[in-house]
Amino acid sequence: MNKNKNILVYALLVIGLAFVITSSCKKDKEETVAPSIPMPVINTFGMIKIKLNTAICSAEITSDGGSLVTARGICWNTSPVPTITNNKTIEGDGAGVFTSKMTGLTAKTKYYVRAYATNSGGTSYGSTITFTTLDSTMTDIEGNIYRTIQIGDQVWMAENLRTTTYRDEVPIPEVTDNTQWDNLTTGAYCNYNNDISNVAVYGRLYNYYAISSSRNLAPEGWHIPSFHEWVVLYKYLGGDNIAGGKMKETGTAHWTSPNTGATNESRFTALPGGGRNNSFSNINSIGICGSSTEYNSTAFLVAVILYSSASSYVEAGVKDLGVSIRCVMD
Repeated sequence: MNKNKNILVYALLVIGLAFVITSSCKKDKEETVAPSIPMPVINTFGMIKIKLNTAICSAEITSDGGSLVTARGICWNTSPVPTITNNKTIEGDGAGVFTSKMTGLTAKTKYYVRAYATNSGGTSYGSTITFTTLDSTMTDIEGNIYRTIQIGDQVWMAENLRTTTYRDEVPIPEVTDNTQWDNLTTGAYCNYNNDISNVAVYGRLYNYYAISSSRNLAPEGWHIPSFHEWVVLYKYLGGDNIAGGKMKETGTAHWTSPNTGATNESRFTALPGGGRNNSFSNINSIGICGSSTEYNSTAFLVAVILYSSASSYVEAGVKDLGVSIRCVMD
């Protein structure tokens, strides 16, 4: 009996010792677990600039959570609650304010966007905001509808202007007489060869006085491009020597053969609307588009594309020269 009692006491001592050892190890293990690292705190500020195929958003990381922010940017999707598994930008590291540009967007589409920041504790997100990219068409004061195209950071009309009315709804005088046109010092428009059937394809021709009028020839939200804006376009397309080919409508339906180098890669669809001063000339062989930049007291700068070359260039034209107009978005 005493022997059994001793065995029982011994067993209880062993069990107790095992419990103490286990508890001690568990306590040591718990004490060695590193505390969790807070994730960054980030705010999605809002949209800065929205175009057809791009948009810029701003954000701020107000706290790095005590650990270096190793990645930050913007993520977006056409469905709510975008994450970094969707589309995203990468904007370096660290806290503070940053902006980020989204590319490859589709015109006239609603997107959900939010900023993100990642540190060793994980990835956190700012609030979700929405925006809609611009429509791929625009409408002038008369209700004429034009296709538009984004090239780089610029948004251009993809057709020549056809309006006969300034933005403030005042009619632009139509002048059909060549001598009268050649002596104008006020704004006017005409149809090539005074033939209205040319308007649907080639648009209308305007002199510098209409282009520079304070009444505004361009529709609301648009303007006549400056010399500098034409240069920006040419540079984006690879320079003067090849930009014209990337801008010209392909084929010879409107351009005189051989329409050298025409690919219309940019989708600008430049057309050979010709020009006018004391007579009409060069329809189908030359595209001349006006700029808002005055060259001197009698001339302004115009953008020129030829049927026989892939190049494009800017040169001076007299102020009474009638030219096509392509507007660019403000």
